[in-house]
Amino acid sequence: MATVNGYVEKIKFRNEENGYSILDVNSEGEDYVLVGIFPYISEGDFIEASGRQVDHPIYGDQIQVEQYELKAPEDTASMERYLGSGAIRGVGAALAARIVRRFKADTFRIIEEEPERLAEVKGISEKLAMTISDQMEAKKEQRQAMMFLQDYGISMGLSLKIYHEYGPKLYGIIKENPYRLADDIQGVGFKMADEIAQKVGIFTDSDFRVRSGIFYTLLQSVANGHTYLPQEELLRGASELLQVDPSVMEKHLMDLQMEKKIMIKAGEDGRAESRHIYAAQYYYLELNAARMLHDLNIRGSEPEPEIRKKLERICAEEQIEPDELQIQAVVEAVNSGLLIITGGPGTGKTTTINTIIRYFEQEEMEILLAAPTGRAAKRMTEATGYEARTVHRLLELSGAPGADGDTSGMHFERNEENPLDADAIIIDETSMVDIHLMHALLRAVNPGTRLILVGDVNQLPSVGPGNVLHDMIDSGAFNMVKLTHIFRQAAESDIIVNAHRINAGEEIMLGKRSNDFLFIRRDQPDAIINAMITLVKEKLPGYVQAEPFDIQILTPMRKGALGVERLNGILQEYLNPKDPSKAEKEAGGTIYRVGDKVMQIKNNYQIEWETRNHYGIPVDSGTGVFNGDIGTIRQINAFAEELTVEFDEGRMVEYSFKQLEELELAYAITIHKSQGSEYPAVVIPVHSGPRMLMTRNLIYTAVTRARSCVCLVGIPETFQHMVDNEVEQRRYTGLKLRIQEIYRGMEEL
Repeated sequence: MATVNGYVEKIKFRNEENGYSILDVNSEGEDYVLVGIFPYISEGDFIEASGRQVDHPIYGDQIQVEQYELKAPEDTASMERYLGSGAIRGVGAALAARIVRRFKADTFRIIEEEPERLAEVKGISEKLAMTISDQMEAKKEQRQAMMFLQDYGISMGLSLKIYHEYGPKLYGIIKENPYRLADDIQGVGFKMADEIAQKVGIFTDSDFRVRSGIFYTLLQSVANGHTYLPQEELLRGASELLQVDPSVMEKHLMDLQMEKKIMIKAGEDGRAESRHIYAAQYYYLELNAARMLHDLNIRGSEPEPEIRKKLERICAEEQIEPDELQIQAVVEAVNSGLLIITGGPGTGKTTTINTIIRYFEQEEMEILLAAPTGRAAKRMTEATGYEARTVHRLLELSGAPGADGDTSGMHFERNEENPLDADAIIIDETSMVDIHLMHALLRAVNPGTRLILVGDVNQLPSVGPGNVLHDMIDSGAFNMVKLTHIFRQAAESDIIVNAHRINAGEEIMLGKRSNDFLFIRRDQPDAIINAMITLVKEKLPGYVQAEPFDIQILTPMRKGALGVERLNGILQEYLNPKDPSKAEKEAGGTIYRVGDKVMQIKNNYQIEWETRNHYGIPVDSGTGVFNGDIGTIRQINAFAEELTVEFDEGRMVEYSFKQLEELELAYAITIHKSQGSEYPAVVIPVHSGPRMLMTRNLIYTAVTRARSCVCLVGIPETFQHMVDNEVEQRRYTGLKLRIQEIYRGMEEL
């Protein structure tokens, strides 16, 4: 057993969840490495630790600490070193020496009990004296608070957040209303607060609990795409969560509205049960978006014959043969402040965008192009020859806290005070844009700038909340051109022809010989998996001239025999098998291996990326990786506990091991996650599943992700049932109503 008494010179590593740390400690001039669980330790602390001395094969001599105690330094040299270590802000080595020289062994007692006497030391004002004393006391209080909170099962990282938010008030909050944590602390949800409340002994029907449960249910619905819930559905969901009768809960809605947490709007049938209950933030997102859309919707006055004459010259020069709807789209683009262009595959959306760009270029207009994802932006660039960016990059995403005090750490530099400098902005794949992103975009577009939104309204709605494109079209308030003609070249593709047949609910002839739309019958899940592995690994790469990693398996489900979770574990072993030369890291039941295909599964606005040249030297950098971004693991560094992923456009991102919950394997992904992407070939398992999931617009979205080949593997009858199933999972969104309200109000004025 080895014992060390000394100062923590550096915390080399700390896991904020469990307190596991690696410390550099100096004891009487000797340096030691201590490894163990140290939940409350800081650099500069004096530690007395004992444990086993081990010789780590990579990291050398270490002491595996079995027990330790933090102590106040007792000798004057130790006191001086502690005060000058940086543990106390505002006190450097020289000032620490003067303090200890003045008060000697009585230094710490003076700081704690008679702090005003510190002003006797040259260089210390009364204000600094009190600051030093407060910091000494705070460190003691912080340790006590952390120990108190961990009795309730709260991790060290969250304990620190809670302490910084509330300070000494946290004891009263935990004992009286722990549900405040769910409102105030990012990372604490209702369920964690409810567990704390149970330990404290708060009653099941407590007003705090019921209100928090209602609000939690409302926020959870956002994850399913809703921006509001009908009152009846909200109270039913909250009742299931809280195990409290709905009749007890209705009275709390008014309290929540008084607290400005929710907004209550009349339902379309006027019944109280169908009132629309919004989390206030989402009501104002929709209301403000509707107002900004109205303000952009300005009508131009350029005569149509003149537009058509200019367009004829452009089409002759570019050898374009547009149909009448495409011509109409260009005319509307010239004379509309806001225009929606929609249409299915093969109807000439890209040609229409290109023609609009050429027209605007001839008019010497400044044009900006964007799409919601990196892959969609890349496709747009390739199709137009004009630089397209993600909407996030267009709006200049910043990971630093916003000037408005936004504590999420994310804001856009472009807004009403710093708008986008352009005459026209074209956004592709608008069906993917949720209410958050649309609101941010509209804030950055000045009235007078043309905004052209292009998308296929029959695809799945955005992953995030809202149904923006659909609601805008349904409102009837904006100019829209719907492209319907399938052009000759596109009509030769069975992918495009069958996509339109799927959208129309028509029968697909699966037995027909086709070069790009194949159906392989397999009845059992394991047989389907074997066929998919053969396709991805052997058959399709040569057929579509692509690497196996570029071919994407798209499945309707996360769970089950053919769900993402099971498929990825199997596919990893076939497409990137275990190899002594490939580093691995297990986290959360998933093995991450160098060479694995992975996907980001939540927006991280603050994570940094960089692109590097051939010599590995950074040439560009930025922040933000987004839900659905796919990349490849390039390196796993066990010593630094970091994993490096390369995303599109060579963006290299380093993840700490504790961030791996943001990644999952992506050999197979859900169809929802494929929105906005295009792959050389897609392979789709078609087997049994819930009716609400196995829908027409789901299979339509999957089929339209393929550029060269679609391979369906499974049961033909199931495929046809999906085509016949028009049921769309209902999204409760109010943007359409807010738009119509604003236009009615303007008419009344």
